[in-house]
Amino acid sequence: MIRRTWQAAMIGLARSATTKRFMQSARATSFLRDKYVAGADVTDGRERAVALLKSHGIRSSLFFMGEYVDDPALVAETVGHKLAAAEAVAAAGLDIHVSVDPTQIGQVVTPEDVEGHARTIAGRIGALAGNRQGVHCLMLDMEDASVTEVTIALHDTLQDAGLPVALTLQAYRRRTWDDMVRQVERGSRIRLVKGAFAAGPDLAFQTQHEIKANSRRLIDLMLSSEARERGFYPVVATHDTALHEHAIAAARRNGWEPGTYEFEMLLGVREDVARDLATRGERVRLYVPFGRDWWPHAVRRIGENPRNAVLLARSLVT
Repeated sequence: MIRRTWQAAMIGLARSATTKRFMQSARATSFLRDKYVAGADVTDGRERAVALLKSHGIRSSLFFMGEYVDDPALVAETVGHKLAAAEAVAAAGLDIHVSVDPTQIGQVVTPEDVEGHARTIAGRIGALAGNRQGVHCLMLDMEDASVTEVTIALHDTLQDAGLPVALTLQAYRRRTWDDMVRQVERGSRIRLVKGAFAAGPDLAFQTQHEIKANSRRLIDLMLSSEARERGFYPVVATHDTALHEHAIAAARRNGWEPGTYEFEMLLGVREDVARDLATRGERVRLYVPFGRDWWPHAVRRIGENPRNAVLLARSLVT
């Protein structure tokens, strides 16, 4: 209950335009920006991605920040930034791996345009990738329960059209087992995250014990022999080292070689763990956000655990 209340409060702060304006202009909060965000523009994102690969062999997924966009002009601007991110990492010889929230590209204001925007971005990624080696895709992030169905449907439509697309599913959602079974059958590329949105017991598991148990069950499915035979590509996105070890054991047991699946983590969160996995020969990717609207992303990271309250308090009183 405490965790859910905390998460709901942080989501409220993330969506408050007044709070965002204040936090993003306050000098005292800059340490949060520096901790979780690569910089203000695509050049900063590309340079961080280049440095991660060169120094540690860690790949990146670039994410231009902004969510629940309710202005058509901002939707168009966001699509432009996603395309610019694809161009930038392609020019640097990196994976052309770009993450997007459906609400960034029109789901709130012009839902009829979302598929077209997604096709534009995914199509450009495909054209830039050509026959280059690497993991190139438009990764669809999963947001709150109100857009789950449309996000999955968007992924399936793009996948059926032969476009390079991937989908995020959330371990805390009760429905995710069924969603994962269908995506394994489709041979999809799926990123499994814990999930950072508040939801009631009818939709979501409420305790960490339940969520971790469901994570292990889902990882076993993602790294099963059946999934491998269907061409499924698992992405285990967690900072939990016990789940890392669980995934590696499942992979070895079922014939998955390093590089045929990957781990993903967030920029600024336990990067020592990411480096250790990469040193062990595992494929590791960091979610690398950039852009001016950094507050919603940063406060979500704080909201993932009530123990992070000290970070928020520091930003308010320093």
